[in-house]
Amino acid sequence: MNGVRITEVGPRDGLQHEKALVSTDAKVAFIDMLSDCGLDEIEVSSFVPAKWIPQLADASEVFARIRRAPGIVYSALVPNERGLDAALAAKADKISVFVSATEGFSQRNTAGTIAEVLLRVQPVVRRARESRRLVRGYISCVVRCPYDGPVHPDKVASVASRLLELGVDEIDLGDTIGAADGAAIEALYEGLAGVVSADATTLHLHDTSGRATECAVRAAQIGVRSFDASAGGLGGCPFAPGSAGNVATETLVDALAKRGFTLRARADRLRAAGQWMRGAIASCPP
Repeated sequence: MNGVRITEVGPRDGLQHEKALVSTDAKVAFIDMLSDCGLDEIEVSSFVPAKWIPQLADASEVFARIRRAPGIVYSALVPNERGLDAALAAKADKISVFVSATEGFSQRNTAGTIAEVLLRVQPVVRRARESRRLVRGYISCVVRCPYDGPVHPDKVASVASRLLELGVDEIDLGDTIGAADGAAIEALYEGLAGVVSADATTLHLHDTSGRATECAVRAAQIGVRSFDASAGGLGGCPFAPGSAGNVATETLVDALAKRGFTLRARADRLRAAGQWMRGAIASCPP
């Protein structure tokens, strides 16, 4: 099957990197625009402490005010049970937890070892599933870590296996600093073959090195059928130096459509939404 699923992460991963505080009104307008773009899922925000990511402190209000379109999943990222409580209260359709493939990034991003973070998210996964929510398990730094260097696929496979044992429904593989090329994508999925099939994963690419589209096309040829992207190429990770720039959703959609893959997402509308948000960011007070 050639159908490809797109999750728009601009409202969360796109905006968390911005230094200027984007207004709640602008975030709601942006998400409402994205809801008209034919997307499969929109990651609305993250329920993390404001001291970690001040840009997303209004997650509950954003969820309360957005217009929810039929057929779109509106998801949220949470770090712990307190975040889960807030996400459930906000009626998030899907819950995401995050773990790193490397100890260096784990310590800086989540203030704990990989083992400690897995213990921390275990009750989150259990309770989310009890609440009849789908659960995504993000794995950061699947190709290279800004602190620990190159990452062997075996490390990614180990973390993926643990997350699946905990009960996550989906493994999301993040090239957090945009270090991958086509060969690295092939090696990653070869290493994961005994743990999870390509079509059961989502690939989250950053375009730091200008190779994200190449990586996405290669992944789709391998069998990946789900991708994250950010309208206008917004975003990055504040805990990963050099990570700025998610693959632009409109660029990804165009590239895959030209190669015969079927997508619901509309590149023209995504392009307009990304340009609108870039204008809104530019008008924010410094």
